[in-house]
Amino acid sequence: MCDQDHFEEDLKKYSRRDLGTLAAAGLGAAMMLPRVANAAEVNEQDVSITTPDGTCDAYFVAPQSGAHAAVLIWPDIFGLRPAFREMGKRLAESGYSVLVVNPFYRQQAAPTAKDGANTSISDVRSLARALTPETHMTDAKAFVGWLDRQPQVDTNKKVGTTGYCMGGPIVFRTAAAVADRIGAAATFHGGGLVKDGDDSPHLLIPQMKADFLIAIAENDDARDAEAKTVLKKSFTDAGLNAEIEVYPAGHGWCPPDTRVHNPEQAEKAWARMLALFEKALA
Repeated sequence: MCDQDHFEEDLKKYSRRDLGTLAAAGLGAAMMLPRVANAAEVNEQDVSITTPDGTCDAYFVAPQSGAHAAVLIWPDIFGLRPAFREMGKRLAESGYSVLVVNPFYRQQAAPTAKDGANTSISDVRSLARALTPETHMTDAKAFVGWLDRQPQVDTNKKVGTTGYCMGGPIVFRTAAAVADRIGAAATFHGGGLVKDGDDSPHLLIPQMKADFLIAIAENDDARDAEAKTVLKKSFTDAGLNAEIEVYPAGHGWCPPDTRVHNPEQAEKAWARMLALFEKALA
């Protein structure tokens, strides 16, 4: 499955909207997300989380009453921005306590992409490359630990985690680093889940205990069709449930502010995620 370097070269093929419409992508596009039926009233807040490497700025949103299963969201290379805040809020309205983090807090506070998902990959690539498998795992432990200390989180329930694009490998490392807490994990157009080398995320599958949803972009699959076969075998060998599917959409199709956003396929992936959480986080 591909990494972010291929994102811009596929825009013409997969673009669903006129680029002029996206000059102010961010919140405007994010607000187009469908409403949640019987949505819970939620409280939102910006929070700061201490990690071994500093202080991470993040967005926390949860139903106004009660304690609920927690979900940790890892954004794509464009980082914490209005679109991901709206996605987090939408998930909270379905009854989850949701944390959306700024994965680039070591370099700068969010927003790190000046034009949201319209930002050139070259402007943010160095932020992603500054992260390592080790930082992914130390951050995962810090963020899940923070969630477990919040009164809005029911620690009798497992934690879910999701990741988009570069967040896919981080989800794998989260599920391995905090295996006793992560009960469900989902990746959407995740890059580099299977690669050469001892640090390939898929090699961590035997350390995990979570059920998985892996939604693959069709252009990612075209570049590395074997990856899904490796993943299926790895999950089967580990005795873990994994729904692995190639979607007829381009890399980056889920966040509503990207130029390749595919509303129909994004809603399908969202519905499969909710089904996973309902089953695995109860």
